[in-house]
Amino acid sequence: MDRRTFVGTGLLAAAQSRLAAQGAERVVVDPQPLFDVSPYFYLQFMEPLGTTDGSVEAAWDYDADDWRKDFVDVVRDLAPGAVRWGGLYSRYYKWREGTGDPARRPWARNYVWGGKETNRVGTREFVDFCRRVGAEPLYCVNFLSDGEARYRHTPEGDRSGDAREAAEWVTYANDPDDRARRGHGARDPYNIKLWQIGNETSYGDATFGKEQSIAHTIEFAKAMKERDPSIRLIGWGDRHGNSELWARDLIERAGEHLDYVAIHMMGQSPRRPETVLKDLRYQKEPERAWQELLELSANVERRVSELEQAIAGAGNRHGIAITEGHLSLSPGNANPILAEWLSAVYHARSFNIYQRHGAKVKMAIAADFEGTRWTVNAVMLQVPRGVSYLMPVASVARLFKAHEGRQGVRVAAAPAGLDVAATRSGNRIFLHVVNTEYGRSAAAEFAVEGMAVRAAKVHWIAPEDLRQYVNADQPDIFRPTTTELKAEDGFAWRFPAGAVAAVELECS
Repeated sequence: MDRRTFVGTGLLAAAQSRLAAQGAERVVVDPQPLFDVSPYFYLQFMEPLGTTDGSVEAAWDYDADDWRKDFVDVVRDLAPGAVRWGGLYSRYYKWREGTGDPARRPWARNYVWGGKETNRVGTREFVDFCRRVGAEPLYCVNFLSDGEARYRHTPEGDRSGDAREAAEWVTYANDPDDRARRGHGARDPYNIKLWQIGNETSYGDATFGKEQSIAHTIEFAKAMKERDPSIRLIGWGDRHGNSELWARDLIERAGEHLDYVAIHMMGQSPRRPETVLKDLRYQKEPERAWQELLELSANVERRVSELEQAIAGAGNRHGIAITEGHLSLSPGNANPILAEWLSAVYHARSFNIYQRHGAKVKMAIAADFEGTRWTVNAVMLQVPRGVSYLMPVASVARLFKAHEGRQGVRVAAAPAGLDVAATRSGNRIFLHVVNTEYGRSAAAEFAVEGMAVRAAKVHWIAPEDLRQYVNADQPDIFRPTTTELKAEDGFAWRFPAGAVAAVELECS
């Protein structure tokens, strides 16, 4: 009998009641609001990846001359708060090439990822997509190619972009009277409010040094905000090599012009010498792989805490924007474990870490966005046609985003093995729960300090085999199940091994 049949018979509910009565520990929530939850928390990231992974081009239906309907539908269900355009592609992206009559737009060479891009998707199309799925568009501007001099002298010409070019993009997008945009058929402004200055300015030896980066950040920020003072800007605060984070100096010198400080949660590679998170070794030792993934998630906590301290030392107004991040496993960006539920423990715990640090973390991302090959994507596209479906990282994001409050609150106590983050909206408490135990279930009762629980339900994903995987043949395998909890059972629940769940408590 499979799990869905088991649920359908009602046997699971009875089993839950019996198990919960056998020594369930309490999850205790302090309902005092601590911070407002950012609407941009579950960020997604779209970058044209050329021949490396069919991404933007694969999401466009040339027969319909529109975005693929299956892609729009699945992203609307995922409901990201914002979608970011850029990445390394922004180092040589010329925004004007993606405007005007699509039939007359020039192709562009994709220097990092190979091949050519048609520019069929430009500013108008990207903003339209974001509006359709309920997300805010976020653009990375060409920041003098992040300092990479080679893009000033390509066979196709100068592909770097200066502060004036970035400012003119803001005008094109947001000035109600901009003649160029109106001449392209868009009478109303796009009102793009989120902009990142560059991409990965400190990574590698060919990019800017810290002093150059901060000086140019000030130059770009002034030019862009002169065109529209209401935009919100993200500056780069990560480190070069093993040096200190740039965030403190960035805020001290350029903070008046910025709203967020960005890092990328990259380099989450295994540290064990004999790791099983390489190639297919995990398949022989899935429980060890589970433990290694938990170890990797601890680095997320360290990185966020370090950036919080740097920001606190230079003032406390700026939010943290983690604008890229994914598991860097071998083979590069294509390890099959990321299609299996085994990987969910890393993703879910990482989201909980970001949520607990939500006073400062305002944007967070856990994957690349969409593509046809890379397993680090959130959304996979079957090509040339077919279905779009969510990878485990996106299934976790969808579950948590759908059941989340507007204010962060503290979890005062929780059973060992359960990783819990909490939010609230009015008298409703939301818990994001990860059972970090590979082979053990964990029972819990729920209590809210100073309030009485009147009703409760659990939305949960817990395959019986933690090596369960998603693909185009079973695109909904990780869709959650919902279970109502009973007052006579103390609103208790036993979380299956490896479960990721969202608990809703109605309180008074």
